Amino acid sequence: MRQVRAALDGARRLAPEVQAPLAELRLVVRDRHVVVEQDRLRLDPGTGQTLLDFDTGDLERETRESLLTGMVRPLVPPGDAAEVWFQRASEWDGDPERWESAVDAYERVLDMDPGYAAAWNNLGLLHHRMGQYERAGECYRAALEADDTCCQAAFNLGSLHEDLGDFAVAVTWYRRALEMDPDYADAHFNLAGVLAKLGRAEGAAVHWRRYLELDLGSPWAKIARAHLEEGLDPAGGDAEGDE
Repeated sequence: MRQVRAALDGARRLAPEVQAPLAELRLVVRDRHVVVEQDRLRLDPGTGQTLLDFDTGDLERETRESLLTGMVRPLVPPGDAAEVWFQRASEWDGDPERWESAVDAYERVLDMDPGYAAAWNNLGLLHHRMGQYERAGECYRAALEADDTCCQAAFNLGSLHEDLGDFAVAVTWYRRALEMDPDYADAHFNLAGVLAKLGRAEGAAVHWRRYLELDLGSPWAKIARAHLEEGLDPAGGDAEGDE
């Protein structure tokens, strides 16, 4: 009875706007403790923290079955497990000493969720940084297959082909990224650079100027201004398109 009173007091603290807690909030027993349920969420009335509500019966049954087959299933829902590994990989992929661990983590994510476009893109970027260009391209394309609006994957394919010296294909992918996101500043910057390498100064100037409009305060803005001042856009007027 003391637990019920405490839960009611906690319910009133958690939802002071509720006029009749028992009519709008449910009190349920979970692991011999009374907790508050509102809108399908379960809350600890003492702390206000959300309680994860796993179906322990199903998990225990799956665990017993897995012992019989020699397979071990995770004791957390697969979707949540994929997010956990994605978070770990994201923390590791900025440290070159942990790139291999990050690769393993992203691969775990994709084993659980093969349609996780961000994981494919980030895995491709790691292979790209490690000089594994063929695998990088496969991952970027897999990201686009999973999500055809993943402009980062299109941008990264442009960067990959630029690194390989295939400038014409790089231009195609940078343009594809800009079709998805016309205000993608980095895509304007890289496309301008590739067009300049191809001798298409007027087209490059269009994207240098657009980059400056989008990201004037970045360190790279100095590079864009320098290209324009070196004669890529000597008149300062409207340049022809880059088609």
